Amino acid sequence: MPEQKPWDETTGSGAISGAGAGGAMDLAMDEGTTLEKTPGGPEGTGPAGKPRSLWSDAWRDLRRNPVFIISALIILFLVIISIWPSLIATQDPLDCDLSKAQEGSQPGHPFGFDGQGCDVYTRTVYGARTSVTVGVLSTLGVSLLGGVLGGLAGFFGGAWDAVLSRVTDVFFGIPVVLGGLVFLSVVTSSTVWPVIGFIVLLGWPQIARISRGSVITVKQNDYVQAARALGASNSRMMLRHITPNAIAPVIVVATIALGTYISLEATLSYLGVGLKPPAVSWGIDISAASQYVRNAPHMLLWPAGALAVTVLAFIMLGDAVRDALDPKLR
Repeated sequence: MPEQKPWDETTGSGAISGAGAGGAMDLAMDEGTTLEKTPGGPEGTGPAGKPRSLWSDAWRDLRRNPVFIISALIILFLVIISIWPSLIATQDPLDCDLSKAQEGSQPGHPFGFDGQGCDVYTRTVYGARTSVTVGVLSTLGVSLLGGVLGGLAGFFGGAWDAVLSRVTDVFFGIPVVLGGLVFLSVVTSSTVWPVIGFIVLLGWPQIARISRGSVITVKQNDYVQAARALGASNSRMMLRHITPNAIAPVIVVATIALGTYISLEATLSYLGVGLKPPAVSWGIDISAASQYVRNAPHMLLWPAGALAVTVLAFIMLGDAVRDALDPKLR
């Protein structure tokens, strides 16, 4: 009886036929060729086969998110008219005619006139500059101050962390509106700087806590411990290893808070302690229109609607960024 070879083509069960082996080899070669020709490489890698970062994945998700696209377009429009309001409003927001006070829509004045005869459309457009300026500068100040203090407390710990925790507890106990009434009532300036300073003063503790918790989490990772073991300095570990990986929660909270700061400025201006005339602000216009809401509702409708759309756009943007930067939601 002839000896049966392990890979004999006449073998029954457990043997691989020539055609089967050839087909498997061809399939493997085809798959390899396909992987080589795939622009993005295997899943989790970039165009050159490099691992994708959190930021590249987040940007890819944001570009596919309609909420992000809509909110970003609204914010872009607000930024443009804040820098160049004359693009869509050719009149002076302080040019008023008492003879047209409380009148409705007219040719060239689509939003009508307010109680002083000022064009509501022009004041609504110019009011965006104040709101965007206060929101952006307040967010930058809060993020820098709170992020640095919270990051240092989370990194060094000890007495620094204990002192910062108690200080933030004190600031959290101050009601925002009441603090604004007390702090801004003694300020006579009609510029945006006192309002920005007040928001930074009471807003940094929230960012500080977020930054502190994020740094504490990141500094326990293996790559940070390896850098420490290799002799990396504290500044290098903070700038190169911890900050890039701990800043995502701060960005999310700051983006959402930006809309809150715009709303807070309008609230303080409505109460008469924020921006003051002759400054142009949605809060000032809403306060002036509240007593005419029955006779001339258009005076309240347009600045209040612009404020609501702006705050909603920034909150939507923050929600989209949060979803993109949170790995647990992938």
